[in-house]
Amino acid sequence: MNSRFFMPPEWAEHERCWMAWPCDEEQWINGLDRARFAFSQVAHAIAEFEPVVMVCRPEHQSDARRCLSERIQIVTMPLDDSWIRDSGPTFVFDRHGRKHGVDWTFNGWGKFPHDQDRQVASTVLAHQSVPRIHSPLVNEGGAIHVDGRGTVLLTESVQLNANRNPGWTRHDVEQEMRRTLGATNVIWLPGGLVDDDTDGHIDELACFIGEGKILALTSTDTADDNYPILQENGRILKDSADCDGHSWQLTRVEQPPARYVDGVRQAMSYVNFYIANQGVVMPAYGCADYDQNALGIVKNCFPDREVVQIDCQEIVLGGGNIHCITQQEPAFIKEVCFA
Repeated sequence: MNSRFFMPPEWAEHERCWMAWPCDEEQWINGLDRARFAFSQVAHAIAEFEPVVMVCRPEHQSDARRCLSERIQIVTMPLDDSWIRDSGPTFVFDRHGRKHGVDWTFNGWGKFPHDQDRQVASTVLAHQSVPRIHSPLVNEGGAIHVDGRGTVLLTESVQLNANRNPGWTRHDVEQEMRRTLGATNVIWLPGGLVDDDTDGHIDELACFIGEGKILALTSTDTADDNYPILQENGRILKDSADCDGHSWQLTRVEQPPARYVDGVRQAMSYVNFYIANQGVVMPAYGCADYDQNALGIVKNCFPDREVVQIDCQEIVLGGGNIHCITQQEPAFIKEVCFA
C-alpha cells in the first residue's frame, strides 16, 4: 500500500505553533494561575522563533489575552484539557505539496473525559481550511515521532493498549501509519515511564533530532524504577535501522531524579522539548546538575539553533511537558518523501 501523505520531521520549517490554554481546575493542583503562567512562558519563548496560536475556551479569552503578548493569536473553541499535541491534528502533505491534517480518533488516553477534545483536531482544521484525514486508530500526537524519511517511533503500551485499540495488531497499526504518515519503517519500543498517564508516550522516551540521529532518555541508576525499560528501549534503538538500513547515531540524556506527588511519580523527561524555527525550547526541573547536563547535550544536538530552557515543574504536575502542550504546523515544502 502506497501512501498519499507525508509527515515532515519536527525540525522542518514551521508555519506556526499551536497551544491550548489551561482550563481544567481539577488538573492543576497549584491552581490555574500558576499553570497558565508556565504555559505563557513556553508560548513567549516559542514566539521568539515562530508564530504561536493559543486555543482557549471562549470564557477564558480575556484572561489569555491579559497574560499573552499581542503577537500571540488567540482562537476560541470548547476544550476539556490543554494537551493539544494529543487532541490536535497531525499535519501532513500530499504528493502535490498540499497540506492536510490527520484527525486521530481521540478517547482521552483511554481514561479521561474527552467530549470536547475529540473535536479539537477537526475544529482546528476547519479554522485553517485544511482538509481532514480521518483515522480510525485511537492515537495521540505525543505517541508518534517521525524522521521524515519513512521511519516512525511507537510504543506497544500505547497503540496496542486495549484501552485504545482492542483487536488491533502490529500490522494493522503499521498499515495505518503508512496510510496517514507515509511511514514504511516502524520501530516499536515496549513501553514508557513509570506512572505516565499516557501509558508510555514516545515523546517522553526518544525523538529524532536530525537525519539519522536519535536522542533517547536513559538512566544509569540500576535501582531506579525506570531503569529496566529505558535500558531496553536504548537497546532496541541501538539495534534498529532507518529505511535504508543504516544504524542510528544514538545520543543519550540522563533522566532527572525521581519526584513524587501524592505517591505518584512525575513523568519528567529532557527529550520532551519543542523544536522551533531556529530554536529549541526544552524543560528544566530545578535539578541544577541534571538540568545543566541536559542543556549541554541538547545544545550539542542542535548547534545551529538557540536552545532555551524553561522551568516546567508546574506543567509536569498536570501530566505532560513542553512537547505535550505544543503542536507544530509545518510550512509548505516543495520536496516530499513518499513510500
